[in-house]
Amino acid sequence: MVSENNRISYPIYKEKKIFFIENILNYIFDDMIYIGCCGFPVSRKKYFDRFYVVEVQQTFYQIPRERTLGKWREEAPTEFEFIVKAWQGITHPIASPTWRRFKGTLTGNIKNYGELKYTDEVLYAWKKTVKAMDILRSDKVLIQLAPRLKWSNEIKEDVISTLTEFSKAGKQIILEPRHISWWNKDTEKIFRELDIVHCIDPFKHEKMNTGRFCYFRLHGKNGYNYSYKYTEKDFRRLSSKLTKNFNEDCYVMFNNKYMYEDALGFKKNLLDKKFKIR
Repeated sequence: MVSENNRISYPIYKEKKIFFIENILNYIFDDMIYIGCCGFPVSRKKYFDRFYVVEVQQTFYQIPRERTLGKWREEAPTEFEFIVKAWQGITHPIASPTWRRFKGTLTGNIKNYGELKYTDEVLYAWKKTVKAMDILRSDKVLIQLAPRLKWSNEIKEDVISTLTEFSKAGKQIILEPRHISWWNKDTEKIFRELDIVHCIDPFKHEKMNTGRFCYFRLHGKNGYNYSYKYTEKDFRRLSSKLTKNFNEDCYVMFNNKYMYEDALGFKKNLLDKKFKIR
């Protein structure tokens, strides 16, 4: 197992002395910032050496074999956290281009998958997602809605019923709506009653105050620009947004072409801030 100093400490040179600020801060402040990537941009071994958390992307397109998931869990340090991205059968209709990467057969009526519909097919997709979470010993699931899914009274009953059923599994639901119509008092009330964490890209939206922690996914600036590389100025702005949420833990997950470099860069940027960092 990699030592704590090798995993999370970055030296800052001042008057020829090395201060491992990250480790020191971990004993002083209560609120934790978890920094990581959406997927493994480098080998798993290298990633495990540098981060404490990853958001698993493979589970969205197709649930990996149980043997594969078990191997990932065995390879990772005991304290390493897997956050599972929910299978697309929960969120995306069969017409979505994301299904092109799916190999296999679907049970039931294929038209009943996606969009948080309260159907046997969506509940089946949820059970498969939970099974993957259990193997990875994960207690958090990221549910990313399709960008065209609008909030309306027509879907309200299904959404409430589906999310209520999901909540019975004892997993922390993190929901990322992408259509602006979801930012309203109705959804905020639902999220709060079901203890759902509202996931946002902090450079695009403000979060609703729901859930027990905050969860940021960074998709690049100027739209969903995955080729964007974040700058020091961006890091400073992101730090200020974390300050607004200083009364709660926060996950900062990079989801862009340069996610590995950006996650390390932002981690280093936070060394002189008053946060516990993982």
